[in-house]
Amino acid sequence: MRAGLRGLTTRGRSFLAAAIAAAISAIILGEKDLLRVAVLLAVLPLLAAAYVGRSRYKLACNRSLDPHRVPVGANSRVVLRLQNLSRLPTGTLLLEDRLPYALGSRPRVVLERLGAHQASSVAYTVRADVRGRYDVGPLVVRMTDPFGLCELTRSFPSTDHLTVIPQVTPLPSVRLPGEYAGSGDSRARSVAVHGEDDAATREYRRGDDLRRVHWKSTARTGELMVRREEQPWESRATVVLDTRAYGHRGDGPTSSFEWAVSAAASIAVHLRQAGYKLRLVTGSGVDVDAAEGGGDGVLLDHLAEVRLDQRADVTGLVQRVRQRADGGLIIGLFGMVSVAEAELLAGLRGNGATCAGFLLDSSTWLSLPEKARAEAEHAHGAAVLAMVHSGWRVVGVDHGSRLPTLWPQAGRGSQGFALRAALAETVAGGVR
Repeated sequence: MRAGLRGLTTRGRSFLAAAIAAAISAIILGEKDLLRVAVLLAVLPLLAAAYVGRSRYKLACNRSLDPHRVPVGANSRVVLRLQNLSRLPTGTLLLEDRLPYALGSRPRVVLERLGAHQASSVAYTVRADVRGRYDVGPLVVRMTDPFGLCELTRSFPSTDHLTVIPQVTPLPSVRLPGEYAGSGDSRARSVAVHGEDDAATREYRRGDDLRRVHWKSTARTGELMVRREEQPWESRATVVLDTRAYGHRGDGPTSSFEWAVSAAASIAVHLRQAGYKLRLVTGSGVDVDAAEGGGDGVLLDHLAEVRLDQRADVTGLVQRVRQRADGGLIIGLFGMVSVAEAELLAGLRGNGATCAGFLLDSSTWLSLPEKARAEAEHAHGAAVLAMVHSGWRVVGVDHGSRLPTLWPQAGRGSQGFALRAALAETVAGGVR
């Protein structure tokens, strides 16, 4: 009741003020009829306060997001279902869902009265142009009586999460270097070792199915051998994302870092679909493997929240990748690097790993004077040259470059990269 009295609207307070004035006048003038009017004026807002105060605890709310994970620039539909659990009908309800600034203005929806045990649903759409993980809610409901004498606000504590992931771009199929690197036993390895007519085999173990005995290998080795066709070759790939704050330029969704994050997401999804066992490593400390079920979602959720790190450096990034010597294919997405940092990246080529790097010339995301532009191009060319000399396959990236166009360059042979190295050396020498 107290909460209802505190929620009296201007109209409700005016009724009480009129009741008090009428009561005083009735006492002074001795008019009983005026006193009855005063009682009626006082009872109406009090009943409204009791009505609203009672019904405020009889509402249930449920929120659903469809979908709960969307790419940058896509829409998600939010459905609110409100149910009146009391026997009394509600008045008009004003619903307001609290949203972060990145998802737009707070939606306000008017819901007409709900009857006893009646439920109703309303929906609205949100859109985010900046990736991240956002809280949707809590829901604020403003309830009023049919006469508008009392209004109360109730906040439902529950919130839901909307994950805005980077934009994923489909990539063309390309034969990548190191695509057969990994672990396991397969026909590819057995052909290389034994020849075209042999299958991958191992020694017979008790309990093995005799139908899997490989008689040709048994005759050659003198021991009972069985096929091990159930152990497929496992291609491995590691996507490395550079998060050094000083390596990237530009602001917001059009920055070089956002280009790199979107490229990392696109490459990760593409490699997963190609059957790679994938690992994602960032300079901010993320080191995650894609699980067999829903692996893309795990990677994209991490990429949705990755941020530039002022403390990240190339040394720490190399050490983090080398903590597990997975070998296979390493694809790096790097901002501007110095020659010394490019030489440090050579440390990733251990354990027979094949390395392909997308090296962003982040200075092209800025408008620079002619002299500064020449210096930036010289530094970028020198870094490309250093990485190529250390065994990396390097793909240069400028502002406006499209990943599907650059992706085939990651599969070029050594001849193409030797030509790129020579070109980079010419550019670096021409600006000295």
